[in-house]
Amino acid sequence: MSNAWEEREKGLENEYIHRHEKELREKAVRELCKNRCPKCGEHIVAETFRGVPLDRCHGCGGVWLGPSDLRILAAKDHRSWFEQWFKNDKG
Repeated sequence: MSNAWEEREKGLENEYIHRHEKELREKAVRELCKNRCPKCGEHIVAETFRGVPLDRCHGCGGVWLGPSDLRILAAKDHRSWFEQWFKNDKG
């Protein structure tokens, strides 16, 4: 009977160690990738375009916007194709 308890204890200990190591790896990856371009790995720079904050990579030219920033930019330039994409046909 004690073997079953010892095996369970070892299993729980291994599970704890595995979970802890996974958390440490994820934290390390987040720190290494912070302020880096997800495409090419170069540093990204915070900029402002027409009053909207964005992140730009000067290595590959990538631009990252927040969740509603594209809509804000579209509202500022009615002559662009942005308006076509975000036109509300429901109302």
